[in-house]
Amino acid sequence: MSMIKSPAEIALMREAGRVVANTLERVREAAAVGVSLKELDQLAAATIAAAGATPAFLNYKPRWASVPFPGVICTSVNDAVVHGIPNDYRLQDGDLLSVDCGAFLEGWCGDAAISFIVGASDPVDQALIEATEAALARGIEAARIGNKMGDLGYAIGGASRRAGYGLLADHGGHGIGTTMHAEPHVPNDGRPGRGIKLTEGLVIAIEPMLILGGKDDYFHDDDEWTLRSANGRRAAHSEHTVAITKDGPVILTLP
Repeated sequence: MSMIKSPAEIALMREAGRVVANTLERVREAAAVGVSLKELDQLAAATIAAAGATPAFLNYKPRWASVPFPGVICTSVNDAVVHGIPNDYRLQDGDLLSVDCGAFLEGWCGDAAISFIVGASDPVDQALIEATEAALARGIEAARIGNKMGDLGYAIGGASRRAGYGLLADHGGHGIGTTMHAEPHVPNDGRPGRGIKLTEGLVIAIEPMLILGGKDDYFHDDDEWTLRSANGRRAAHSEHTVAITKDGPVILTLP
């Protein structure tokens, strides 16, 4: 399957991305002290359904997974970096929550993630979130025709590492289209001038995952999905689906 999308296909992906963005915004508004992760998942399910879309994560089972993902969104709290399963846990004051959402609309997928503090925020946690969002912004800015994938990875990872943050090992962004995960792999670290050349019509999900303490290591929870930082420190995740066009990068996962 070609990695390159036509302008008409990118327009369809923009509508899928809008569903994802609106879902994330509704979840963020509802996330408060005492609200359970499962309640947020139910809200996401209703929002996606009301838009005539279908969730991309629910029952997703890649080759490496022994069990399908049971939620509509990923809800990762504090030291959970990504792939947290929505359960009965009730949010507490000061929790750092990362929410990842994917949806299909008319056969095309959008994928995005946000991180935020529930209740009172710690300055260290807020700085981590801002650094992750800044890394995403740098990656998007580097998603231009003629650049290499290594340029994009370096834009994300170079400044992040200099600031003392870890980058989740073995994970990064991905191509996206009629499937949620496709080629090419989009690294969160890299060397300028290396890797495939970025071309017009390529659509990718860019998603830095930063960890406090400067370590990249992680482990799996017993649920076989949740990835936690090995050092027990908090993490943040930010993601957008982005199209590379002749006019520059276009974010598809905005309201």
